[in-house]
Amino acid sequence: MNKFSKIIIMCLLIISVLVACSNTNGEDSKTELVISTASSLKEAMVDIQHTYEKENPHIKLRFNFGGSGSLQQQISQGAPADLFFSAAEDKLHLLVEEGLIDEKNVTDLLGNELVLIVPNSTETYISTFQDLDRQEVKKISIGIPETVPAGKYAKETLQNLGIWNDIEHKVVFAKDVRQVLSYVETGNVAAGIVYQTDVISSEKVKIITSVEEQIHSSIIYPLGIIKDTKHYEEAKDFYDYLQSEKGLKVLEDYGFIIN
Repeated sequence: MNKFSKIIIMCLLIISVLVACSNTNGEDSKTELVISTASSLKEAMVDIQHTYEKENPHIKLRFNFGGSGSLQQQISQGAPADLFFSAAEDKLHLLVEEGLIDEKNVTDLLGNELVLIVPNSTETYISTFQDLDRQEVKKISIGIPETVPAGKYAKETLQNLGIWNDIEHKVVFAKDVRQVLSYVETGNVAAGIVYQTDVISSEKVKIITSVEEQIHSSIIYPLGIIKDTKHYEEAKDFYDYLQSEKGLKVLEDYGFIIN
């Protein structure tokens, strides 16, 4: 190998090292925001993520999706989070009471509607909530009421309709509202109670009826900034973006009610 070839190889090695360092530094320079988010918001938030990260290339959004009660417990126990987007007021307000969220950085952003669904693929005996008590209906699913807001609203609905005690033995509890949807899609249960926004993403279920709002507690999705975030300015910017016309338009397109 002659001297000139060695120089060329050395130059290429130096360039490759510089490029690698540049790429690494580019990733390291990004600020990562962790948003603990109710499962029912998943598709809408992933859509918003693509737009927001494109407009703010220095920001990386990382979502932790789950039942609002489980997410609240995680944050209470010290799990890292910069924002909390809950599907229930009481879960977020527990964090306010614990001093983990400042009330001035909380907004009641969205609403939703509860619906009774059945699989598209099978014959159903269900046309009303009262039909859940029929002998032919073996299993129904709702979220765990203590940790899943949709489950809490569903149980309230069934209690206020006077049928909870008759059908409780049929209930299959799910870890979040998306698991309820999955149980119905696969035919593992005859019916489930989910948010209207969950049904938009599925062609495997159909809505039998919606729930009148006065039958259960108001469905409110509050958004709050975690007080101990190390990236307050960036978290506040995303908090404001979700309340902007552009952010609200995406959420509305996915069926959410703007408060």
